[in-house]
Order: sequence, then C-alpha cells, then structure tokens
Amino acid sequence: MTTSAWDPQQYLRHSTPRTRALRDLLARVPEPPGAPAPRVADLGCGPGEPSRHLVERWPAARVTGYDSSPAMLDEARAHAGPTTGGGSLDFAPADIADWRPATDSVDLIFSNAAFHWVPEHPRLFPAWIDALPPGGVLAFQVPGNDGAASHTLLDELRDSPRWRARLGTRHDEAPHRATVLDPAGYFATLAPLGCEVDTWETTYLHLLPGEDAVLEWTKGTTLRPVLTLLEDDPETREAFLADYLTALRTAYPTTPHGTPFPFRRIFTVARKRG
Repeated sequence: MTTSAWDPQQYLRHSTPRTRALRDLLARVPEPPGAPAPRVADLGCGPGEPSRHLVERWPAARVTGYDSSPAMLDEARAHAGPTTGGGSLDFAPADIADWRPATDSVDLIFSNAAFHWVPEHPRLFPAWIDALPPGGVLAFQVPGNDGAASHTLLDELRDSPRWRARLGTRHDEAPHRATVLDPAGYFATLAPLGCEVDTWETTYLHLLPGEDAVLEWTKGTTLRPVLTLLEDDPETREAFLADYLTALRTAYPTTPHGTPFPFRRIFTVARKRG
C-alpha cells in the first residue's frame, strides 16, 4: 500500500465545516473522570487546531494529540504549551493502529475523523476500554460517506481503462481500507465491553464556498492516495484531476450561494461503567 502524505494547509481549506462534527461530538461527551482536569488522548489530531476545542472544553486538562503524519505534527506543535486554565496541550507521533494507553493513564480517548483510515479499528476498542478508569470515555466520529458521489466517481475513474494500469483500483486497497460501521454496529461492538453507548449518524449539508469546492475538499482527504501515486508526474496528475473535476461538476452543481455537499458522519460516545 502506498503511504500517502498529508497537506495540512489543504486539509484546513474547509476547516469550518470540517470542525462542525467535532463540536457536535464534543457537546455529547459527558464529564470524564478527573474533570475539570482530565487526561485526554486525541487520536489523529491532525494540524492541532481541532485539539484546541478539547482545551476550550476543559481548560485545566492535560491533552496529548497523536498523529502519524510528520507534516501534521509540525503544524500542530505551534499550538503546544501550557493552557490558560493551568493545563497543557502537547503532541506526539503515534500510529493509531499501534497506540495503547497505559492503565489509568487517560480519562478520555477522543478522535475526530481518523478511525476510517485504520483497518479493523473496532478490534482496538477492548484494550482501550480496559485501560480506561470507571467512568472513562471513548468518543469518536468517522465519515460514513463512501456511498456519496465524491467517492463512487473516484472509484469509477480509477477503474476506467484510461487509469486502471496507472493507479490500480480502490479494490486493490481493500485489505488496507477501514470498514466504517453503522451506529448499530458500533453499539454491538462496545456494549459488551461494559459501556453505556450513545451512537448516531448525521448527514450534514455543507455549503462550500469557492470554485470547484468539492475537488478542493477531497484533495485534503479522499484524494490523498491518488495524489501520492502521481506526485512524480505533474502532467498526468493534472489530467486525472481534470477528469475527476468534470465528473464532480455534474454531481455537485454550484449555486449562487455556494456548492451544496451532503456529508454523512457516524458518532459514538461510549462510557465505561463503574
């Protein structure tokens, strides 16, 4: 599998709609043990700005953001340091698939839009829940948008005769792709681990500003593997983007108010019983 690079600035181009789901998730997280100064692990922290929402909720918290992208961590470290409430925010390299907390070392495991990059991520839950203290919380949200045109059109394009030999297909990545569960699936996984589970889904209708806004959105996330495969061939890269853009413009017509972009997300808040 090709390791695709993150571009923090591209990811942040639509930071307002991207962080809406984070704020909605955080609003449903109950007070964890140790509040008002809980110990928080932010898995897949990205460029650091999203982690600041955790500090705003708990100014005295000790928050550590973890990410496997050196570029994202470089950006995130600008936000590191003591907080106004006497807490701290720092960042460290870690692959979510390998990360394990020490027992009673964290009160809240939080993740915003990261687990969908981790194959078989539900298998990690038992060890994480086991490490939490009674009342500890696992809270996360993941995109559930694989059936949207932004994704299916990309799959179809990669599978077309023009691009299949150069890029392979999304099916070639199947062993490495995460399976996002629906709310019932996450409930069925976490409830037997001794958790009270609150899980739901929301489809947002983002109104994206700017020209070719859906393409710019996907460049920051879904398109990363393709862009990495073509990074040494700018001419071919631009040809592929032109084909994809043509399809996106039909699927997501712009309006005088912006480009409507429906986006489904799955939310889960699991609290360990005492």
